[in-house]
Amino acid sequence: LPYVKNKDEFYESVSYGTPFACSVNTDKIENDDITIFSVPVRNSKNQLAQHLIGYTQDGHGVAGLEADYDNILHSESSSSCVTFTVNGLGGVMSGEQKLIRNGQKITSGLVTTLKTDIQRICEIRGKTLKKGCVIVMDVKTGDILGSASFPSYTIDTLENALNNEDSPLINRTLYAYPVGSIFKLVTATCATENGLESFFYNCTGKIEIGTQTFHCHDLEGHGILNLEQAMTYSCNPYFIALSKHMQGKTLLQKANELGFGKSIKLSESIVADEGTLPTSQEILLPAEKANFCFGQGFLTASPLQVSRLTCAIANGGKLLEPRLIRGITNNGISVESEKTSNTKIVFDEETAEKLQKLMVSAAYGNADFNGVPDNVTIAAKTSTAQTGRFDENDEEYCHGWVTGFFPVNNPKYAVTVLAEDGGYGNESAAPVFREIISDMIKEGF
Repeated sequence: LPYVKNKDEFYESVSYGTPFACSVNTDKIENDDITIFSVPVRNSKNQLAQHLIGYTQDGHGVAGLEADYDNILHSESSSSCVTFTVNGLGGVMSGEQKLIRNGQKITSGLVTTLKTDIQRICEIRGKTLKKGCVIVMDVKTGDILGSASFPSYTIDTLENALNNEDSPLINRTLYAYPVGSIFKLVTATCATENGLESFFYNCTGKIEIGTQTFHCHDLEGHGILNLEQAMTYSCNPYFIALSKHMQGKTLLQKANELGFGKSIKLSESIVADEGTLPTSQEILLPAEKANFCFGQGFLTASPLQVSRLTCAIANGGKLLEPRLIRGITNNGISVESEKTSNTKIVFDEETAEKLQKLMVSAAYGNADFNGVPDNVTIAAKTSTAQTGRFDENDEEYCHGWVTGFFPVNNPKYAVTVLAEDGGYGNESAAPVFREIISDMIKEGF
C-alpha cells in the first residue's frame, strides 16, 4: 500500500474482490499475489527538448517530432498481461496458477542528433534567460547537439502557455531576429576576399552617410583601427567606412551564400525562418547599405542561421546543412538510411583562418567580454541588436547575442546564445555562453 500512487483508485478497485491493475512507484514488491510490470513512459515530467519533441494527444502526436513521425513512432506496440482462473463471482480460484505474459521490448524508433548531457546543460544554464534560446552544433557535421528555447512549457501547462505573453510555445532557435554586430563577420569575409583586410580607418565617434549620422557606441571614438581591432571593439563607423569600398550587391550575395535569407528544414514541421535581407534595390541606398554592413536595417536571421555561419568559420569555409534527424532504428542500436549533411564551400581555408583570428581577438581582446571560460580557449563575437521597440521609459529593447566555437586549435563545437530583449550581449548572453562551454568541458566533451 505505501507504494500505490493513487490510493483512491486502489480502494475503489480492491473493493470488488477481483484482479485489478494499479500504478506503483517501485518494482521491489515480493508477493505471490502481486505481479509487477515495467511500463514505458512516453514523456518525463521534465521533458528534455520539449520544443523539438512536441507532445501527443490521445496517444498520437500533434506537435514537433511526435507529429512529424507519428506513423513510425506508433508502428510497433507491446502489451503485457496476467490471466487468472476466476469463479462465477469474478474471484480468483484458489490453487490455480496465474499465467503471466510479458510483452516484447520495443526497439524501433526515431534517432535524433541531440546529446542528452549537452541538451540538459543547455536547459539548465539557459534558464537565466527570461526569453531567448541556446543552440550547440557539431562544427564538423552540422549536427544539432543541444537546442533549448525559453521560456519553455510542459504538456501539463499548455493552457497557461497559450495565454503567456512571453509565448513559451515559440521555438526561438528557429525564429528570425535582428542580428546586429555578429553580421560584421560577413562583412569581414567580403573584405578579406576583396583584398581589403588591411583597411585602416580613424573612428571619431561618428560617420556621415549622406544626410544621416551613424554614431559609434564609444562617443569619443576609437581612433585609428585595423580590421582586427574594429572587430574586437565592434566599431560601427569602421565597418560603414569599409563597406564604401565594396558594392552592396557583393555584400548581399555573400550573405545569401552563407545561408541568410534561406529557411532551414529540420523536419516536416520544424523549419527555421528564412529571415529577411534587403532587396537589390534597397541595398543601393547608402544608408541601408551602411545599416546592413553591421547587421541592422532590414536584416533578420534565426539563431540556427547564425550558428551555421559560426560552423562554417570554424570548419574551414564549409557551410553545412544543420541536421536534427539521424534516421530510423529497428533494433534500438543501428540507424537505417542515415543521411549526412550537405556541404558547400563558401570561402577558402585561408579566409576561414583569418575570420577565426578575428573572433579570437573579439573574445580575448575586449575587456568587457564576459564569455571566456577558464578551462578551454574559445573564439566568439557578440551583438547588441536594436529592435526599434521602446519601453514605457523610452528605452529601446535590444537583443543580446553571442556566437562562438571551441577549442580554438581544433574546433569541435559551436555555441550560440540569444537573450531576446536582454540588452547588451556581453551582459545577457555571454555569461550563459561561458557556463555552457565550461559545463561541456567538465563533462568531457
